[in-house]
Amino acid sequence: MADKELARVRGRFVEKVSKALLKQLLDDLLEEGLLNDGEIDSVLEDNSNKADMARALIDMVKRKGDKASRKMIEHLEKRDPTLYSELGLSCGQPPAAASQKEQSWSSELIATTDSFWRTKLNDKNIYPVAEKSISSRVALLITNRNFSDERLTRKGAEVDEENMDKLLRSLHYEVVKYKDLTGKKIDEALIEFSKHPKLKETDSVFVVIMSHGKREFVLGVNHREEEPDEFPVDNIYKYLGSQKCSALLNKPKIIIIQACRGESGGSVMVSDSAKVVCDDVSQSRFDENSIVDDSTRYVHKEKDFISLLSSTPDTVSYRQEDRGSFLIQFIKEVFNTCSHEDDIDELFRKGEKDSYQDHLLDEKSATTL
Repeated sequence: MADKELARVRGRFVEKVSKALLKQLLDDLLEEGLLNDGEIDSVLEDNSNKADMARALIDMVKRKGDKASRKMIEHLEKRDPTLYSELGLSCGQPPAAASQKEQSWSSELIATTDSFWRTKLNDKNIYPVAEKSISSRVALLITNRNFSDERLTRKGAEVDEENMDKLLRSLHYEVVKYKDLTGKKIDEALIEFSKHPKLKETDSVFVVIMSHGKREFVLGVNHREEEPDEFPVDNIYKYLGSQKCSALLNKPKIIIIQACRGESGGSVMVSDSAKVVCDDVSQSRFDENSIVDDSTRYVHKEKDFISLLSSTPDTVSYRQEDRGSFLIQFIKEVFNTCSHEDDIDELFRKGEKDSYQDHLLDEKSATTL
C-alpha cells in the first residue's frame, strides 16, 4: 500500500524535502482534488517550520489512503527525481510494494557513517555535538523491581535494566544506576544527578525511570495503599530545567518513563500474576499468559525536553516477565536499528503505536546520538 510506503520514508522525507517542493506538492494535490483549500492552509499556516509542514502534509495524505498516497509519490517523482530515488522509491516496481518486506531489527547498535556525521555537524537545526561532549555524556537509570509488598514485584524489570544499560552505553553515555528506591530516594537521586560534573560538557542526557506508577507519580518500593510512597514526575523537569540546572540549558533532556498501573481514587493494586488482555499486541510475537500491565502519565512545562511514556493517560501498558516491558523492547530495537540515520524525535515516532510521547524540543532534534 502506498500509504505504508509514505510511512516508511517519512523521517527522511521530513529531513530532505525543501519548502519550495512542499508548496509544489500541495499545489499538485489541490489540483487533483485530493486536498482542499482548508487543508492546504492548515499545512502552511498551522506549522511554524519546514519540518512540521512536511510532517503535516505526509500524515494528512497517509490518512486519505492508498490513492492519495500514490498520487503524492507520483508527483514527488516528477517534481524531484533525485529525492524520489534517495528515498528508495525508484525500485522498478510500484512504490507501494517496497514496504511489504517486514522490518528487520538489529540486536546491536548500527554505527553512523562518517559522511552522515559530518553533514549533521554542519546543520544549524541540529543540537551541537562534539567529540568532547560525546565523551562527557551521562545518563540516569533507576529501576524498581523489588517492593516491600511482594505482590508488586516487577518480574522482568531486570531485563529492562540490562537492555537500557547496554543501549545507553552503546550511545556513549556513562550510566548512573540505582535500584529499588523509595520515592524520597528517587527525588534525592535526581537532585544529585542535576549536580553531576559532566553536565557542563555533555551534549544531552537520558533519564530512565522504571517502576510502578499512577497518573502523576512514580511509586517507591515501600508503597502501600494506606501509606503511599511516591515520587512526583514533575520534579524531573523542575530539577533538570533551565532555572535549577543551568548546565543543561539548551541541551536535549530525554526522559523515558516505564511505570506500572496504579490509579488514584479507590483503585486496587493487583499482583503481577493477574491475567490481562492486550488486544493491540500481535499474538504471533507475544504470549498473552506472560503479560502484565504497566501505565503512567505526566505533564511537563520546560523546553528542550522530549518524553516517552509507556501509555496514554489512565490506560495500561504491558510487561513480559521473561523479556521485560514492551516499551523498553521497542526502544532497544528502534534505537539499535535506526539511530544511525534518524533523529530522536523520529525514533520516538517509530514506536508511537506502542507508547505515548510528549515533546518540547523547539525546532531542533538531537540527531547525532
